Formats: sequence, structure tokens, C-alpha cells
Amino acid sequence: MTLTSDDAPRPSILGRLSQLVDAVTDPVMGLMDEVGQTALLAGRTLAWGVRRPFRVGQVLLALDFVGWGSTFIVGLVGLFTGMAFTVSTIVGFRQFSAEGMVGGVVALALARELAPVLTAVVVTARAGSTMASELGNMRVTEQIDALTTMAVSPVQYLVFPRVLATTLMLPLLTTCFGVAGQFGSYIVAVIWQRIDPGAFFDHITRLLAVADLRMMGIKSVVFGFIVSVICCKKGFFASGGARGVGEATAHAVVASIVAIFAFDYVLTTMLTDI
Repeated sequence: MTLTSDDAPRPSILGRLSQLVDAVTDPVMGLMDEVGQTALLAGRTLAWGVRRPFRVGQVLLALDFVGWGSTFIVGLVGLFTGMAFTVSTIVGFRQFSAEGMVGGVVALALARELAPVLTAVVVTARAGSTMASELGNMRVTEQIDALTTMAVSPVQYLVFPRVLATTLMLPLLTTCFGVAGQFGSYIVAVIWQRIDPGAFFDHITRLLAVADLRMMGIKSVVFGFIVSVICCKKGFFASGGARGVGEATAHAVVASIVAIFAFDYVLTTMLTDI
């Protein structure tokens, strides 16, 4: 006897409810699993970092790659960010005849938000994606397994130098971004718009406080650690050949950028006296 479409069994209300619950909980459980694996790798990285042998050569190579290799692009982005932000700020301040405040406002914005956030995004796009792809290729070609066979910890040899280098270099790159952004602001405000240079620098010293620079330093250190751990985790556990490495790299960049903005809100809330 053949069942027609009308006679075919239909999912019960309980079955539909189960499908709905799975559709809601599966992404949440997947996110929690990702966070747990990333936190576990971060803990293993910190634990292996204080154990001998210290991989000084690997750390120096990572410092050169993350720091010197990113300096030009960070400075260039910072320059144009400062110029663009200054143009937008002058338009608003000109309505109140307060163009002289633009230097201090740009310096404040760069120190508290623009410099640490955008520097972390640039480093993620350049260095973080490379970390993920390198470790992913090493995973799928079984080079990481070979290190384990030779009694070498892949976390200590591969992950820790990259995490340490990014955490150390991001504050310096953030400072470079801020200096370049302020220089771009000076070009637009003083040279192009003919704002008095004395007023420009005076408002910088009056509005920019030590707490703002401290916030910039704390954010850059946290962002450097988070970005490097996420990118290394995505590459370290990549699978599926070349396609899997590409997907892991893309996921690393997306996850890092989301984490940057999420932690930026948390740190801003914690470090700001409301």
C-alpha cells in the first residue's frame, strides 16, 4: 500500500518544538564551545611561556613580522584617519566658532577609541590572517603533529611567540597610529584650514589627560592578546585541506574584529568614570 501526500506522517507539535529549540541552542552552544577552546588555548599558551626552553629566535622573528612589518600600513591608515576625522570635526565646530578645539578633540578620540581599535583591526587583517593561514597549513600538512612526535610543544614553539609578539607590539603600533593621526589632523587643521597652531596645540594639552593615554595602552595590550590567541586558535585547529585553511583564516579575521569591538565597549565602560 502506497502512502499519498495526504496520508504521509506529519511532524508532531513536540517534534517541531524540538527543532525550534535546536535551531536556537545550537548556535549558542557552538559559540560557547569556541570561547571555551580559545580560553583553553590562552591558558596553555601562558603556561608554556614560562617554561624552558625559551624560544627567543621565534619571538624575535614574530616581533619583526608583527611590528616592523605593520608599521607602514598602520601609519598610513592613522594619517588618513586623522585627516578625515578632522575634516568632519571642523564642519561641526565651525557652527559654534570653535575650530580651535579640533586638535584636542581629535587627540582625545585617537587616544580613547580610534587608535587602539583601528590598529587592532589593521594588525588582524595583516598579521592575524597570516598567523591563521600559516598554522592552518602546518596543521593540514601534519607539521604540527611532527613537532609533537619530536617532543616539542607546538603551543610553546608556534603559538606563544606569536601571542607575545602581538601583545608587545600592538601598544607601539597604536602609538604610531596616534602620532600619524595627529599629524594628519595638523595638516588639515593648521596648514589647510588656517587654524591658529597655538590654539591647536593648547587644546591638545588641555583635553588630553594621562588617563586617556592609560586607556589607550590597556586597550592595545588586551586587543593584541585577544587577536593573536583567536587567530592562532583558528589556524591551530584547522582541518579540511586548503579549503579548510581558507575558511579558518576568514573565521579568524571575523571573530577577531567582533571581539575587538565587544571588548572595546567593555573596557571603555570599565575605564571611564561616569
